[in-house]
Amino acid sequence: MLLLIVFGVVVVLALVVLGSLGYALLGAVGRVVRELQALQRDVAPVAAQLQASVTAAAAARQRPSDDPSHG
Repeated sequence: MLLLIVFGVVVVLALVVLGSLGYALLGAVGRVVRELQALQRDVAPVAAQLQASVTAAAAARQRPSDDPSHG
C-alpha cells in the first residue's frame, strides 16, 4: 500500500516537472518567434534597398557604355 502511494507521488511530481518544462519551452519558442518577426521587420527595408541596388547595377551593366575608354 505504501509503495502505491510513493509511486503515485512520483508520477504526480514527474508530471508537474514535465508540465513546467513544456510551459517554459513553449514560452521560449514564442519569444524566439517574436524576435524573428521583429528582426524581419527591421531588415526588410535594408533588404529592399539592397535588391534595388542590385537591380540597378545589373541594368547598368546591361546598357552599352558611352565611355570610349571602356571598349
